[in-house]
Formats: sequence, C-alpha cells, structure tokens
Amino acid sequence: QVQLVESGGGLVQAGGSLRLSCAASGRTFTLYTMGWFRQAPGKEREFVAAIAWSGGSTYYADSVEGRFTVSRDNAKNTAYLQMNSLRPEDTAVYSCAAARFYSGSGSRDKGVYNYWGQGTQVTVSS
Repeated sequence: QVQLVESGGGLVQAGGSLRLSCAASGRTFTLYTMGWFRQAPGKEREFVAAIAWSGGSTYYADSVEGRFTVSRDNAKNTAYLQMNSLRPEDTAVYSCAAARFYSGSGSRDKGVYNYWGQGTQVTVSS
C-alpha cells in the first residue's frame, strides 16, 4: 500500500551536516505522521524525530534536540531530516516511518508506525 525510500546518507566528519530524504509512494494520503528512527550496531532502534501532517507538531529525541530538524513537503510526498553538528554517536542506519494517524507524543513510539523504509547509513567520523 505504501512504500518509503530513504536517501541522503553517507560519510561525514564530526560537526558536519547531512540531509536525509524519505520519499513516499502509494496511499500517501494515509501518512499523517512521518517519523525518523535510527539503529546502531548492538543497540535497539531508537526514536529520532517525528512530524505531523501540517508540520505544526514536531517531536525530537533529547539527544538530537537543537541539532536536527524534521520537515515534510506533502506536495512532494517527502519527509526530511536535516542533521547538523553531527557527532560520532549519531552513526547509525536511519529509517523513516509513517503512521496512518496522529498519536501526539506517542509518535516517539515505534509501535505506532505502520510503514517503514529500509534505511540509509549515516556514518560520522571523529
């Protein structure tokens, strides 16, 4: 029904910036909430950021607050994650996710998402 494809990952130096994109196709009108998660080797998948349909409600993990910015362009069916001041601990596979409804602060919970992309690798060198 819905496909999500991430792009924009790569290798950057600490302090650098990177912008990830998540292109959605299919029944995109069902994607009320778009989220970003990441998973590093040996760690569980963790919440990074999320945004509601209107863009008026955003949520961030404490570890990225002030450094990352989530946005979306509904006309392009695309969500973005602008990552600034990157740190080595940000190294992970970043995945986008979509939920069919808005869960407020529950958007931090990976369990509320219905669709997932395959992820894109982000590596931050020291």
